[in-house]
Amino acid sequence: MKPNFHFSEKNTLKSSVRRSFLKSTYQASAGLSTLWVLGACGFKLRGSVTIPYKAILISGRPSPSLRYDLERIIATGSNARVVTDAKEADLVLEIISEDSTRQILTYSSTGQISAYRLNNRVVFRAFDLAGAEVVPESDIYVTRDLDFSVSTVLSSDFQQQQFLEAMRNDLALQILRRIATIGRTAK
Repeated sequence: MKPNFHFSEKNTLKSSVRRSFLKSTYQASAGLSTLWVLGACGFKLRGSVTIPYKAILISGRPSPSLRYDLERIIATGSNARVVTDAKEADLVLEIISEDSTRQILTYSSTGQISAYRLNNRVVFRAFDLAGAEVVPESDIYVTRDLDFSVSTVLSSDFQQQQFLEAMRNDLALQILRRIATIGRTAK
């Protein structure tokens, strides 16, 4: 005796559409539930910083790249804004110096360079409009190790530029975190 089942293509298509709709609805609700739980426990994205100042002036001698990273992180990852007039600023962030160096880390057995150490250091201070130091002269130092191969010089140069960009971004974020931490105790 043969089973008496007969499926049409139309019913199969409807059921597969229904299954994919239910699956996507379940995934979306699970994702929203996860975000709600993370928000309830105080989770914040890595780049967000709450600063006790509303307007920050960047002065001193930052490189254009560091200035851009600071402005971008202040604008997108904090509750403050960057101003160009000292009269509008609650806080003045002075970049005293910025050094970027590259050291040879290791050599291969044939005497060729096989790794570099990238160093990036920023010296800064922050003070309010009354001239009181919020953050005394401080420095932040970031290093990254970079493997190097003579056969892939162009890709190594590109990778070095990516590392330097990530290091400047990290420096800018650490500067703002230091301002946020010390600024809360100073206010």
